[in-house]
Amino acid sequence: MWRSILLAVLACSALAPSPAAAQFFMKNPDFSGEPVRGDEPGLFVPLPNATPDELRAGLVWSLRAALNVSALGCDFAPILLTAPTYNAVLTDHKSELAKSFDTLGKYFSRTNKSKSAAATAFDRYQTRVYSSFTTVYAQYNFCQTAAAVARDAIFTSRGELNALATNRLRELRNSLVAHGEQRFGARNSLEVTPVLRMDPVCWKNNRFDYRKCPDAY
Repeated sequence: MWRSILLAVLACSALAPSPAAAQFFMKNPDFSGEPVRGDEPGLFVPLPNATPDELRAGLVWSLRAALNVSALGCDFAPILLTAPTYNAVLTDHKSELAKSFDTLGKYFSRTNKSKSAAATAFDRYQTRVYSSFTTVYAQYNFCQTAAAVARDAIFTSRGELNALATNRLRELRNSLVAHGEQRFGARNSLEVTPVLRMDPVCWKNNRFDYRKCPDAY
């Protein structure tokens, strides 16, 4: 039920005029890029001697990590729906995600001498993948891009998440580099309009009481 509601909301939002809600720039930076294989130096945590299937699994897991990071770190802009959309992706693509996890597990078992060494290497790999999508100065760029990719993931057919990862992971990587407003060079981003506190204690007879709430915003 909740997934149907989310899909309806996202479908309606796609029809909204530009600039859309949670639009941080009048003209967004262009982060698009070429499709990836999964072994490009500097773009991915290396998987030495990985097979094509293992590289595809790495792509899917990198996409999952990026969307997870956005779900946890982009809550400053709830309109992006990064958390509920990420949860929907986990549900809708759970089979492919589980298969990718198993494939990566077998890769580390194959390339390590013991089970404990394989488990440690896999844990270290996952930590590096997740941390590679963290950003501070480019948070607007990354969050907006990740929200768009997550939305597209919901509308991606089951079993084809790897294709989305192939086509959009470079875009996600590019969004980790800080860029400001593209139309007006003097501005870094759209100013966020402050919203008055809505605590009942701050209001009396439909008027904001600055004496009770001097920190109005």
